[in-house]
Amino acid sequence: MKKAKSHNKDELRRSYKRSDFPGGFTRGKYAASLATGSNVVVLTPENAAAFPTSEAVNEALGGLLRVAKSARLTTRSSGRR
Repeated sequence: MKKAKSHNKDELRRSYKRSDFPGGFTRGKYAASLATGSNVVVLTPENAAAFPTSEAVNEALGGLLRVAKSARLTTRSSGRR
């Protein structure tokens, strides 16, 4: 007996053609929503070399925040009172 062909639309095929996607393709379709809903930060190569792990970055930034809070730094640092 021959095997019946499945015409399930949810099934993946081995290959696809452009004609299978009548709406076409859009590059960067989700880039804006990903950028707004993400907390990914890209480091410069110099900073990435100094902080090889995310834990190292978090430790350094946490230390900087503690120093800033203890020094009571303000947004205006002109020296005038």
